[in-house]
Amino acid sequence: MSDLIKMFSERGDLAHVALLLWAIGASLGLWFVLREWAAAVRRFDDFVHALDLFNRRARRRMHDEE
Repeated sequence: MSDLIKMFSERGDLAHVALLLWAIGASLGLWFVLREWAAAVRRFDDFVHALDLFNRRARRRMHDEE
């Protein structure tokens, strides 16, 4: 690993390594955020579906009692 760092430092490519590490970190951060957002959307969709089911059953019971 130190040979790799030495090679980059001798060639002046440390800025490229730093940029690469930043890009990898930003990409992983974005992936994590999108994954969590997708999970939140699924949970919200499940909630809306359950609420719709509850409302249908409540309307059916009200209609049956009349």
